Amino acid sequence: MNRSIVHMDLDAFFVSCERRQNRELKGIPLIIGGGDRGVVASCSYEARKFGVRSAMPIRMALRLCPDAKVIKGDYELYSQLSHTVTEIIQEKVPVMEKASIDEFYLDLSGMDKFFGCFQWTQEIVSAVTKETGLPISFALSGNKTVSKIGTGESKPEGNRHIIESEVRPFLNPLSVKKIPMVGDKTFQLLSRIGIRTIHTLSEMPVLVLQQMIGANGKELWKKANGIDENPVIPYSEKKSISTEKTFAVDTIDVHELKRILSGMAEKLAYQLRQEQWLTSTVVVKIRYANFDTETKQMRIAYNSADHTLSRVALELFNKLYTRRMRIRLIGLRFTDLVHGNHQMNLFEDTEEQMSLYQTMDYLKNRFGADALGRAVGFDFGK
Repeated sequence: MNRSIVHMDLDAFFVSCERRQNRELKGIPLIIGGGDRGVVASCSYEARKFGVRSAMPIRMALRLCPDAKVIKGDYELYSQLSHTVTEIIQEKVPVMEKASIDEFYLDLSGMDKFFGCFQWTQEIVSAVTKETGLPISFALSGNKTVSKIGTGESKPEGNRHIIESEVRPFLNPLSVKKIPMVGDKTFQLLSRIGIRTIHTLSEMPVLVLQQMIGANGKELWKKANGIDENPVIPYSEKKSISTEKTFAVDTIDVHELKRILSGMAEKLAYQLRQEQWLTSTVVVKIRYANFDTETKQMRIAYNSADHTLSRVALELFNKLYTRRMRIRLIGLRFTDLVHGNHQMNLFEDTEEQMSLYQTMDYLKNRFGADALGRAVGFDFGK
């Protein structure tokens, strides 16, 4: 059976959420982000015409588009609306994958027998727009890669149906940067040898690509040729991640307890970013030597930044640990999770901090999660 895979993407989601709340923001260049030294979390299409892009330093964005209005952003609002859209789609399709806070894959394979997949998807989009007021684009094809690229080429508020015979003619003239797995470094590497279009990439020998970029070479070649067997993974929301440590000898060493807690926060925050989650609730747990167990929690703006989560965890510990008894166990949990990339949420952070996280995560990915860490939480006794 031929597959029918839809990719849906809410158009300029953060911007659309803000405009839904304030109609005066419609039609003007708009940047969602924080402070002069912060980064762009999202921007309107009016701002994109001037070259403004996500993850760009706010200062650079304002040089490109001086008339843009900058808004800090309300991640609680974005999460609520994302949840509403998810529920609308989930009610109407057999299999849905939520790829991020504003991006969805649907597997409608076999539904053509009962109802046209393209028409079915149009009705879902109409329902989303009617109930939330949010604009959304989509593309339908035989796999996830082609559909995702199709959505990108249809924005804003567009749609596209790419049948099998049209896949290669559709992909061939596009830049290799349109392929989801091609980042800036891979694009620069390919450009240096004259590979700038998907058509040129599709004709490259697979072995040459593997020698150039490693094991992903074959996967890249397949995507350039419109081949992608990856399934749509049924959506299920992860509720929390946690860790705890039980001491062999009960302790009252507050300095050591705080060091352990900071290290826990860093490791869990790294896990959040790797799995593309954001947390809105931090919970600290302690168990005294007499086995009395207490917890304290705090709601925060959705986040996955080490320094923010560690600070909140330590604040909770200071409020929780009041009995001055020896402690048998300490634990940390991040809960009320939503999908999202940490870059989108660091509204109050600087480009220097963003760069630091990217570098640290790269080194941890390459050498292991325990290869480096912040001194405040690092166990130098290992």
